[in-house]
Amino acid sequence: MGARSGVTGAARGCGAVILCDLKEDTMPEILVLYYSRGGSVARLARQIARGIGEVDGVSARIRTVPPVAAVTQSAAPPVPEDGAPYVEPRDLVECAGLALGSPTRFGNMAAPVKYWIDGLVGEWTSGTLVGKPAAVFTSTATMHGGQESTLLTMMVPLLHHGCVLMGIPYTEPALSTTRSGGTPYGASHVSGNNDDPQPTDEEAQLARALGRRLATLVAKVAA
Repeated sequence: MGARSGVTGAARGCGAVILCDLKEDTMPEILVLYYSRGGSVARLARQIARGIGEVDGVSARIRTVPPVAAVTQSAAPPVPEDGAPYVEPRDLVECAGLALGSPTRFGNMAAPVKYWIDGLVGEWTSGTLVGKPAAVFTSTATMHGGQESTLLTMMVPLLHHGCVLMGIPYTEPALSTTRSGGTPYGASHVSGNNDDPQPTDEEAQLARALGRRLATLVAKVAA
């Protein structure tokens, strides 16, 4: 994997997590890719990146999916005003694994994530993601707002791309004690009526656990 100029995996302006040293070319990177409006999914992404960073020899590369609109008057800027950079085709080529996150929209992934996935025909044809470990994460406003259906539907296109999907097993104690987010299908957050983007302790623990599991498998594959 070629080293990139600038930050590798850092979300600009997003707090101090897994920020930015240039890594050796031989170190496998996991692409932590997400779309976030209120900040909840972005914070989960940083917790997953923290978990990835806890595994020796693996690093996180944080990227975002550009927004979409029903009527496009001008193209999105090449670099967002804040947060992580937009994803580029080479991020998928260079990554050794993928963690994909989206807020819930009526029990499904948000339109920008679906639009981005629908544009991956070239990567599907060439097998860019075949054999790469992958996981998913999400956030909803309510406990029954479609977290599990969103995670499951996000997995479907990743299966078409040949990814090796991972979840969170019940050997993680927080999965049995959480009273908010966190599922066997992936990390999640419940923002509540006040739209609080901050994960609970259990949600953060499970997000980091998902990152560690993903990184552990990537390390084994790369060994």
